[in-house]
Amino acid sequence: MTSYVEMLYTSLVAVCCLATAAFAQTDVRRETVVVTGVFDPVSPEEADRSVLVLPVREWNLLSNTLADFLKLDPSVDLRQRAPNGLQSDLSIRGGTFGQTLVLIDGQRVNDAQSGHHNMNIPLPMEMIDRIEILRGAGSTYYGSDAVGGVLNVITRQPEAAEFRLRTAVGNFGVNQQRGVIGFAAGPLVQHLSFNRDFSTGFIPNRDYRNLSLASRTHLTTGLGNTGITLAHNDRPFGAEQFYGNFNSWERTKTWLASARQELGERTSVSFTFRRHTDLFVLFRDRPQVFTNRHAADSYLGALRRREPVGTNATLHWGVEGLGESIDSNNLGQHSRRRGAAYATYDVRALRRFSFSVGAREEVFGARSHQFSPNAAVGVWIAPQLKLRGGVSRAFRIPTYTDLYYHDPANRGSPDLRPESAWNYEAGANWNGAGRVRGDLTVFHRRETDGIDYVRTSLTDLWRATNISRLRFTGVEAGITALPARRQHLDIRYTGLRGVQDAVPGIFSRYVFNYPVHSGVVSWQGAGPGGLLVRTRLGALQRLARDPYAVWDLYLASDRPRFRPFVQWTNLTATRYQEILGVAMPGRAIVAGLEIAVLPERRP
Repeated sequence: MTSYVEMLYTSLVAVCCLATAAFAQTDVRRETVVVTGVFDPVSPEEADRSVLVLPVREWNLLSNTLADFLKLDPSVDLRQRAPNGLQSDLSIRGGTFGQTLVLIDGQRVNDAQSGHHNMNIPLPMEMIDRIEILRGAGSTYYGSDAVGGVLNVITRQPEAAEFRLRTAVGNFGVNQQRGVIGFAAGPLVQHLSFNRDFSTGFIPNRDYRNLSLASRTHLTTGLGNTGITLAHNDRPFGAEQFYGNFNSWERTKTWLASARQELGERTSVSFTFRRHTDLFVLFRDRPQVFTNRHAADSYLGALRRREPVGTNATLHWGVEGLGESIDSNNLGQHSRRRGAAYATYDVRALRRFSFSVGAREEVFGARSHQFSPNAAVGVWIAPQLKLRGGVSRAFRIPTYTDLYYHDPANRGSPDLRPESAWNYEAGANWNGAGRVRGDLTVFHRRETDGIDYVRTSLTDLWRATNISRLRFTGVEAGITALPARRQHLDIRYTGLRGVQDAVPGIFSRYVFNYPVHSGVVSWQGAGPGGLLVRTRLGALQRLARDPYAVWDLYLASDRPRFRPFVQWTNLTATRYQEILGVAMPGRAIVAGLEIAVLPERRP
């Protein structure tokens, strides 16, 4: 353990010294804004919460899936069952995969059936501008599931006509194609894209196909901006050992329709519909033994408004209505409705101080409700240094799988209570003239009625159970260097410790599989001749398991028309498991070519 921490510390100091010495003459990178965890867009340094922005659009040529970017944040635990984001359990700050809320343009897309499907995001990579990660509770803003954190995928729109096609091949029978076409004609902007990813698998019964199609329409009228997103994803895959010692097979499909309309400068209305189907076969060679068919629908309608109060203050308020239903041969037929209202008062004087306080009341069922307050403050004590802190409450309503699922190894519990948690954090942000930035955050989460699958012996069933008095305490530290335009050096570390009142003879399946130490060193930049490089070295140690490290390297030529690229993952052929019992592939390579018939206008 000591040598592992010393290795991260030594790497941090060495790279920081190297980066600092290279900053004699540099360009400052374009400023970004965040919209997650705030109601008005602000720069990252003005946010009172711990928020990380990952620029997907700028480095899209050097990536396969969203997983390539999420692995840049050590506070994000992406427990993959297969490469290229085929199926992943996402957690933040040690939360379970059900305690992270996934948004697309601020609209929730979490799955009502199971948190295993929350990362079934139907958007091709060409449709995405950036990812914003809010670490910590977000229920005041977004409602249920935002206990450990929030992942917000922000879509992009073309600034001019573009048409690009991309193809690639690799070992393990990988065959990929991606494409995008977009145009801007006055007030109308239209964007169409697709993604296809196929593999025969690195071991038997780990083959997969992944197809995504999406359309994004943006229209400006006298009322304001209109945005419409339509997307579909289809992914059949071999699920060897995914949920136990079975040679399973699964096919999931996702449909998404979302619309947002501005009504002037202060008001907006939105509506999102998501449908997800899941066909699961326990034994691929004997489907008649155990086959499940699930279809889950959800919809969300929202009205949001902002009211200026004086010079530096704004009142934000809104109402939401959410419906969820499922039709399953295993879980049965169920539906539920929820309604919510929220208000937040925000005071902000740029580069001086900020303060926000808010609350949300969400009602569900006959007499059930959850109250989610929060308060956050930020103070600039020097031109380069800001201190911030906050407290908030979050909750999660059990999924239908938590409540009703049953198979030969697992069983839900219909009497589960909603989870709740209080989150506390304090941190500091330092900005060295825009060239070097650092941040440090200490956080603590106290959970009540946490949901986990537990059993009393190695031969017993896993049963969904409420467990009490979970405590998680952690630290996040990072330094970012911007040595030149389109160059980015990032070094981050997250340490976490969880405590639970001892329950003799109980085995936990999900809660105590978190990383106690996680560190990432990444660099990406543009060199001479249009060369693009991105590399990442990540080291991780889960509770009571040995540490491991994974190194990835991506190269591409950013030419105007023809853009060859090559991607190496797990260069050291590390043998590791992100979910116990589910092996991940060794060294892999993918190489291909992107053809820009009409090149994209660079940001």
